Amino acid sequence: MPQIETRVILVQEAGKQEELIKALKSVKIMEVPVIKIRESCPGKSDEKLIKSIVNMEIKVPFVKMASVEEFESLDSPEFENVFIVMNFQDAVFNELYKNDCRVIGPPVVLNCAQKGEPLPFSCRPLYCTSMMNLTLCFTGFRKKEELVRLVTLVHHMGGVIRKDCNSKVTHLVANCTQGEKFRIAVSLGTPIMKPEWIYKAWERRNEQDFCASVDDFRNDFKVPPFQDCILSFLGFSDEEKTNMEEMTEMQGGNYLPVGDERCTHLVVEENIVKELPFEPSKKLYVVKQEWFWGSIQMDARAGETMYLYEKANTPELKKSVSLLSLNTPNSNRKRRRLKETLAQLSRETDMSPFPPRKRPSAEHSLSIGSLLDISNTPESSINYGETPKSCTKSSKNSTPVPSKQSARWQVAKELYQTESNYVNILATIIQLFQVPLEEEGQRGGPILAPEEIKTIFGSIPDIFDVHTKIKDDLEDLIVNWDESKSIGDIFLKYSKDLVKTYPPFVNFFEMSKETIIKCEKQKPRFHAFLKINQAKPECGRQSLVELLIRPVQRLPSVALLLNDLKKHTAEENPDKSTLEKAIGSLKEVMTHINEDKRKTEAQKQIFDVVYEVDGCPANLLSSHRSLVQRVETISLGEHPCDRGEQVTLFLFNDCLEIARKRHKVIGTFRSPHGHTRPPASLKHIHLMPLSQIKKVLDIRETEDCHNAFALLVRPPTEQANVLLSFQMTSEELPKENWLKMLCRHVANTICKADAENLMYTADPESFEVNTKDMDSTLSRASRAIKKTSKKVTRAFSFSKTPKRALRRALMASQSSVEGRSPSSNEKHVMSRLSSTSSLAGIPSPSLVSLPSFFERRSHTLSRSTTHLI
Repeated sequence: MPQIETRVILVQEAGKQEELIKALKSVKIMEVPVIKIRESCPGKSDEKLIKSIVNMEIKVPFVKMASVEEFESLDSPEFENVFIVMNFQDAVFNELYKNDCRVIGPPVVLNCAQKGEPLPFSCRPLYCTSMMNLTLCFTGFRKKEELVRLVTLVHHMGGVIRKDCNSKVTHLVANCTQGEKFRIAVSLGTPIMKPEWIYKAWERRNEQDFCASVDDFRNDFKVPPFQDCILSFLGFSDEEKTNMEEMTEMQGGNYLPVGDERCTHLVVEENIVKELPFEPSKKLYVVKQEWFWGSIQMDARAGETMYLYEKANTPELKKSVSLLSLNTPNSNRKRRRLKETLAQLSRETDMSPFPPRKRPSAEHSLSIGSLLDISNTPESSINYGETPKSCTKSSKNSTPVPSKQSARWQVAKELYQTESNYVNILATIIQLFQVPLEEEGQRGGPILAPEEIKTIFGSIPDIFDVHTKIKDDLEDLIVNWDESKSIGDIFLKYSKDLVKTYPPFVNFFEMSKETIIKCEKQKPRFHAFLKINQAKPECGRQSLVELLIRPVQRLPSVALLLNDLKKHTAEENPDKSTLEKAIGSLKEVMTHINEDKRKTEAQKQIFDVVYEVDGCPANLLSSHRSLVQRVETISLGEHPCDRGEQVTLFLFNDCLEIARKRHKVIGTFRSPHGHTRPPASLKHIHLMPLSQIKKVLDIRETEDCHNAFALLVRPPTEQANVLLSFQMTSEELPKENWLKMLCRHVANTICKADAENLMYTADPESFEVNTKDMDSTLSRASRAIKKTSKKVTRAFSFSKTPKRALRRALMASQSSVEGRSPSSNEKHVMSRLSSTSSLAGIPSPSLVSLPSFFERRSHTLSRSTTHLI
């Protein structure tokens, strides 16, 4: 076998690309086809070709080819040549393709260099690998030129074409929604694409790491379910009809009034429409509404033959009814049987939340093989509201049920029946909704994301497991009934399981409900999924939200039944005390749920505060912390911000978050899942532990001061007090209630019993507090000027004085001021404060009101507040 060497030839413009040349230097290997000829059998001249792909080292450095004339000198059987061409449409490419040369595009080289892979072998020109490992089939193309163009582009991107549509085809490219290939693709769940998908993928051929089959790109070019369809709707309410018309347009179709000759489909509400208003043409599909919602759910037009609407009053049906109504020898027996059936149905209606179940054979044919198939369990044969068949069977351990039972047995029977109904409802939720949503390989991809499914259903499977065990134990008790049998023991036995399973679901039920509503609005396939399944008899005409509320209601109803059972239990019966314990355990479970729910809601409120306040400290989030009250105020002093600023106080059980209203709100917050959160409306000022609040001042009401209060604060790192004064702006919470609430939580934080001693009533003049003209135009203008001047000062400040140096300088100035004698006004204020008996305490030294988180404080206020500690 002759020695073959491999080489790369850069054609024309490809030889000028520095990035391409650099990538080629890192590619050392290429795939080379090797052909061996072998005789099939001795004595026969037949030969067999065997082709295999081997990796060979690129020994000869790459060469450049400037024109077609150089091709003859480069073409030699001693070399395995790979031509790199920039343009797959010029004359040079056509010449190479005509001579059956191996041609690749620059993206292939760049991709191999990045991944460290050999140059791939392809029997056709390969420009990029955007469609590598994809197998396509085409249908509905009448113009040969267009089909050839599309097939060529697919080959240039590494795709494979198949003539027949089968399970090996990954994508069907359809120019119409008719034909056998289209039907096969729908049945197999194969994505059906528009021709534009191929053209747009070719436009992105130079993008590295681009793949045409990724969902984000591919979903924009899927053939919508109602493409080429014109729908009309009969028998629906105006609201439902409007909704279906909007969904039709969203799914690529159009709609017209009923009777228009251009319509391709007439969608009928089969439960209402008994007869069509006109004779449909042969071209018109008359289908049930399930066809409409089923097409949306699987993201492809469903086959009409499975959903054709049939008239209820056909001549054949009338004939069969008339034959049944003839007076035959068995007619009296049939009437008697019918009467018994109606009586049974009336009894079922009294107890069951759902309509009567289908016959077992039908259920087995629909859901056989499922792990959660309730038709394979004993209760599937139980009609709601009647005694289980197993109860009527006699066994060695069972006691024959007398015709007249005690009141205790009747309540126990009702408890078992409601428990059986509840287990069936949970099984319906799991079988009909959760399991199909979690299935892999859904047509059109997953209907919901895994986190959305988890949010909606939560711990429903765990609740189902616990109540299945309770139901089985109750059934054994009913079958082997004895007045001394203990029902309370059953619920005591599973009380820990109930505590474990119920809080995660009940506490997040509102979130589950909101997720269903949001997904139904935003995801048409989920909306269609709910429409189809909620219409099934198993749901009893109830929505998924209505079914999911049953666990929230179940434990209170069980407690009521156990109370009723206790009333009908004799005092000497040992189950009397056991029932009391069981009722107590259920109350503990419900109390635990309520407490857990309260904590969950409190934690959610803290997260809301963190998102609403820009710059809020992360340490606000704590498991022991809960939000107590939110108060809207206006700052009356220079602290914690400028006078007239809108300040929001968030009172927690151990701290106070102070935030001001942002002057300009810009941008939004986007989570990793794509949900947009509104921008923060508040700006963080200070997170203050309640232990720093020394006094709560209730400012008396005057003409110039209304709804005002103040806080005397001492930061632990400072030797100064500071006064924070506010005016409450909301009328919903009285000031008196707010101040008492604040004092109570401050007292709890510092472990002090006398919360009322923390509050002090003061005159506004004592602390220079007033609310006059807070909302006047002049006041607003002065605040605006002050803000502007601050911004200008900051803008023209070229150096910053260290904070520590400022503090030293100001403390020195304060000490010099304290050396002078107080003015007459200051003496008057001090004498008024010292005469107040309610503020008696150990006097503190002179305080410097310069805390690190505030700017400054007047000397008069510093001395006047000394005696408040």
